[in-house]
Order: sequence, then structure tokens, then C-alpha cells
Amino acid sequence: MTRDLFTLLASSRFLVGDGAMGTMLQNAGLTGGGAPELWNVKRPDVIRNIYQGYIDAGSQIIETNTFGGTRFRLQLHHLGERAAELNRTGAALAREVAGDDVLVAGSMGPTGELFEPMGSLTYDAAVAAFAEQAAALAAGGVDFFIIETMSDLDEVKAAVAGCQQVSDLPVAVTLTFDTHYHTMMGVAPADAIQKLAAWGVRIIGANCGNGPDEIRRVIGEMRRVRPEGVYLMAQSNAGLPHFHGDDIVYDGTPEVMATYALDMAAMGVDIIGACCGSTPAHIQAIRTALETQPIPLYTEPPAPAPEKPLPPRRSRRRG
Repeated sequence: MTRDLFTLLASSRFLVGDGAMGTMLQNAGLTGGGAPELWNVKRPDVIRNIYQGYIDAGSQIIETNTFGGTRFRLQLHHLGERAAELNRTGAALAREVAGDDVLVAGSMGPTGELFEPMGSLTYDAAVAAFAEQAAALAAGGVDFFIIETMSDLDEVKAAVAGCQQVSDLPVAVTLTFDTHYHTMMGVAPADAIQKLAAWGVRIIGANCGNGPDEIRRVIGEMRRVRPEGVYLMAQSNAGLPHFHGDDIVYDGTPEVMATYALDMAAMGVDIIGACCGSTPAHIQAIRTALETQPIPLYTEPPAPAPEKPLPPRRSRRRG
């Protein structure tokens, strides 16, 4: 199989992504204060098994265990100087498991810092951190970069610039629109897709958030104004989280996510996956539904009335 992302997108009705990494790591024993990326070198067997589980479930794309892999995010665990090592190893493990039959996406999440003047992060420092991460992911063998769970377009722009500075691999971007259908920094879906397309990003969408219903509306707003040549990507959480004893569980069953996947296909989404709370069982249900059930007819709903976004708050980790 070709590992050229755009060739596959042009020749396929859709590609199936993977599900949560954080959920799977927590199920394997990662504590809330632990660094997921450290398991790339400390517990590579677990990481390989997670990658393989998603491939066995039908993922045509798997994401690396590097969501928090910028120098800034890793420094919270006193691992900033190991950014290149941890990203390269996470990517190499994914490449080893995926072989040439499954695409590997290099996961890149927010730095966790705020830009000046709200915080101390400068644009140049952000570009340098993302470039360091992207170079290591490319060295590990990824097929493209996925900049995800973003809320600040300045940070997205820095991440895209960092990737483009060190590699000509494709770049995908997904933001999280969990604050009245805006990102936490007040960005609307239509504005996001138009600005990202202007920066040369050709794969754009939404991930995480408040579950399938939210993603349906967000993708609908993007779909209305999608520039020519742009592909859509959706990776919804498996419903909403709630406590079950001391554990956090999500209410989106595999059946719920299968329905979501069919709706995404009806809307013309090109890459369909899942996010927090999802497991290989959810991905298997998605893949089976897309292969065996008819794609419903999509009816364009009325454009929603403008909503005032809430004040910004900090972003969270994917998974």
C-alpha cells in the first residue's frame, strides 16, 4: 500500500483513524501525574500493544504516543531535554508496528503555555519547540503530522511553521470546539478552516470536545465554507465523561460511535476516528459500520445563529 497520504485520500471514500491513547495508557496503569511519552522508552511493550490493538480493530492511521511531546510540555515532568529522544522513539515504535500497510501520524498537542501578553510564550520559541518535535517524529518514520486539540490559532500557526521548517511531510490540524461551539480561545469553526487553508494546511477538522453531537455541528459549519482542495478530519470523544466510583468513564458506546462515523461519512469527512474514552472496540465498530452499512443521506441544516464564546481557559491533553 502506498504511504502517500494525499494519494490515499484522493482514491478512498474515507480513511479510518484510531482512538484514544491516554485512555488506553490509563487502563494499562499510567497514573494521572505520569508522562505518557516516557512509556515510549520505559514500557515500549505497552505502546506497541496499543498501536497493534488499533490496527487489529481496523485503523488505517495510527497516531504516535507523543501528544505532549513538546519541550515545554515535557518540562512539566522534568523531561524537556529528552524531547527529541521520546518523540523519535514513539514514532519508531509506531512505524515498526504499522509496517507499510498503515499510515503513522505524528501527534503534536498544545505546549500548555499561553502566548504573550497573556503568558510568557513567544512565537519564535513555540516554532522552535514544534520544529524540534517534528524533526524527531520525521526521523522516527511518521507519514504526516497531526497538530491536534488546539484552541489558539497563534499556536497552530507556530506548530505549522515548525513542521514546515524541518520537513515537507503533510500537516493535518484539528481544533477543539468545546466552548459554545468555539475553541477556548474564541475561534469559530468557519474561521478556523479558512485561516488554516490560507496557511497551506489541506487536512482540517475537529477532535476531542463534548462528544459526537458537538462534532456534527462543528463539521457542518466547516463543510459550508470548506475551500477547494481541503480534506475534513473528525475525531470525537466517545461521548461525555462521568465518574463511576473513582474512575472516569465515557458514555459513548461502540454503537454510538458507529452512528457518529456514518454521519461523518455522510457529511463528506475524509478521515474518521475517535478521541478521549475510545478504545479498539469503538474503532472496530466504526470500521464495521462504514464497511457494511449504507451511508445516510445528509441534509444541510440551517446555519446556526452566532454565539458569544466564553472566556478562554487552558487546554487539556488528548486521550
